[in-house]
Amino acid sequence: MRLVYITAGAAGMYCGSCIHDNTLAAALISKGHEVTLVPTYTPSRTDEANVSVNSVFYGAINVYLQEKSSIFRHTPRAFDWLLNRPGLVNWVTRFSSSTSPEDLGALTVSILEGEDGHLRKELEKLVEWLSSHVRPDIVHLTNSMFLGMAREIRERLNVPVLCSLQGEDVFLEDLAEPYKGQAKQLIREKVAHINGFVATSKAYADFMTDYLRIPRKSIHVVPLGINLKGHGSASSEREKGITRIGYLARICPEKGLHLLVDAFELLVQRRGKESLRLETAGYLGARDQSYFDEIRARIVQSGWQDCFRHRGEVDRQEKIEFLSSLDILSVPTVYRDPKGLFVLEALANEVAVVQPAHGNFPELIAKTGGGRLVEPNSAEALAEGLEFLIENVDERSRIAKAGKEAVRKYFNTDMLAENALAVYRKYVP
Repeated sequence: MRLVYITAGAAGMYCGSCIHDNTLAAALISKGHEVTLVPTYTPSRTDEANVSVNSVFYGAINVYLQEKSSIFRHTPRAFDWLLNRPGLVNWVTRFSSSTSPEDLGALTVSILEGEDGHLRKELEKLVEWLSSHVRPDIVHLTNSMFLGMAREIRERLNVPVLCSLQGEDVFLEDLAEPYKGQAKQLIREKVAHINGFVATSKAYADFMTDYLRIPRKSIHVVPLGINLKGHGSASSEREKGITRIGYLARICPEKGLHLLVDAFELLVQRRGKESLRLETAGYLGARDQSYFDEIRARIVQSGWQDCFRHRGEVDRQEKIEFLSSLDILSVPTVYRDPKGLFVLEALANEVAVVQPAHGNFPELIAKTGGGRLVEPNSAEALAEGLEFLIENVDERSRIAKAGKEAVRKYFNTDMLAENALAVYRKYVP
């Protein structure tokens, strides 16, 4: 089967969606399928071998210029190609300031307008390239922000078009009006151009049915899977009598680091700081620097800064070593996370988790038995869940081992590929 995945780069940072898309593409390639992973906006970045093509469509520089001025909507393709070079795109997006909310909203609407929007030239280039270089059996858009591409791809390539649902509601809700309303309306109108949708959890499939008015029967659930290579292999010498609680995600309010810090402070008040450590790792962007600075100031003011360490962004080996050094992992997202790859990664390294009872977490915990669920958005409930595992070491060890076994059995790349292929075969027998 010839498959195309159209993915979105995350401006140079490790991104859960990018990693998931790359893992799935690599798993299908290993099974003998022809898979083309096409990055848009910026090159994708993953902590595994990157299988995407060395080209960027809808390049960040081009789409910005074309959105801002009609002159750039008619420039020669050779000029566009120069601006789309992966190295240049990465460099510019890394060092440029954050896009303003107004620009981001207008750009989102233009992409969703597809052939009727300011970025028609970018869509034309993508469709022509797919037609002449790939000739796929299926095109899989990995984000509903790409729905503006669907009709042209479907009609001109005469292939089924599928679309993933991976947390777009969080992005949409952050857009300013009138762009938020316009974007949601465009998505709802363009749902008809998609043959089928793919979600990573039943809960998110149910939610998006109402949020984007997608018929529930059109949404297939394909559970997450991770590349297990290296996971569980690192050894770490742990201090006796010390419990290390960890956080592995982007540093931002929506991932809930502030809730974990509040919960940790409650634990320090109850148990003392001598036996506790809080370790964090993850990308910190300029937009969220003040958020993190406020958290660190609170920690210093509370007097337990010697118990806290932030390791910054970590590569794959550093991530495995970091997870292996922990006793418990918690990323208490304030939103309904539809993925939660960090849960599977922690369990793969035999680390128990404590997560809020929303999003994909209840399904992951039910399937793996590797953690505890607590009331969302409650530092008190989170502290109680963490304290239970601190005090009950045997139970913590039991569920961590159960979780590790379950991840290896149900959430490996072979299962991921087979579950995805089962969906594709409904559209291409």
